[in-house]
Amino acid sequence: MDADIVIDARGLEPPEPMVRTMAALEQLGDAQKLLVLLPREPYPLYRALEINGFSWQTECRPDGTVEVLIRHQPQ
Repeated sequence: MDADIVIDARGLEPPEPMVRTMAALEQLGDAQKLLVLLPREPYPLYRALEINGFSWQTECRPDGTVEVLIRHQPQ
């Protein structure tokens, strides 16, 4: 997935992946994309993204890594 910012959160314990992701989203420009790499699907993150006006695309790699590509929702 093509992204401007990448967070590799696969080795982090909760809530650190959520904390880092939300901090990165505060800096995300309107046309930028954030890619978060995780060891499992981040269901709580999806609700936070929806509430804050972001859209996302999720893909699972063969090695089990979950990729979440996040961007601002179009106006």
